[in-house]
Amino acid sequence: MKRLVLAALWVMALALSTHAGGDTTTGLADTTVLIVRHGEKTDSGTGLSPEGEARAQAYVAYFQPFILDGGPFRPDVLVATADSSNSARERLTLTPLAKSLKLPIDQRFADKDVQGLVAALASESHGRSILIAWHHGQMAKLLKAFGADPTALLPNGEWPDDVFNWVVVLRFDHDGQLVPGSARVIEERLPG
Repeated sequence: MKRLVLAALWVMALALSTHAGGDTTTGLADTTVLIVRHGEKTDSGTGLSPEGEARAQAYVAYFQPFILDGGPFRPDVLVATADSSNSARERLTLTPLAKSLKLPIDQRFADKDVQGLVAALASESHGRSILIAWHHGQMAKLLKAFGADPTALLPNGEWPDDVFNWVVVLRFDHDGQLVPGSARVIEERLPG
């Protein structure tokens, strides 16, 4: 009897600790991933132009909450490429939002390490609403790593050099598989 009570208490404690941690999941099960390109760049250097800085600031209101398919999407995980000698723009694009949400920005992966990023998201525990800022030159590879068809989403399968206002939407089912037909690109409607 004592073992049964202890086992029941352990199961209850486990359930409560899982619930107390917020809306988390392991892998991509029941997860929505949004992907944006970094904000506009300067003519030289690794930072954002005034337009890029304005976009980063606008993301604070835009993504709190972002209305997606009639429901709110509030990022609980932020990911950006690791800073490099060529760019810190991905991190800088998410920094104002990260400060507002009091969330860290996961920068473990270089822009070319899309397989590493997707493998980590597919195996680690994290939130169900992920916002990623990535380099546009690697976007096709990133989409493919997630199981999406870049040629169905992007012109000629590539993110255009002059486009900064798209959001890629990827939804994953209970098994962590990309929901067929769910991958799409929407145009940002930034406030102001």
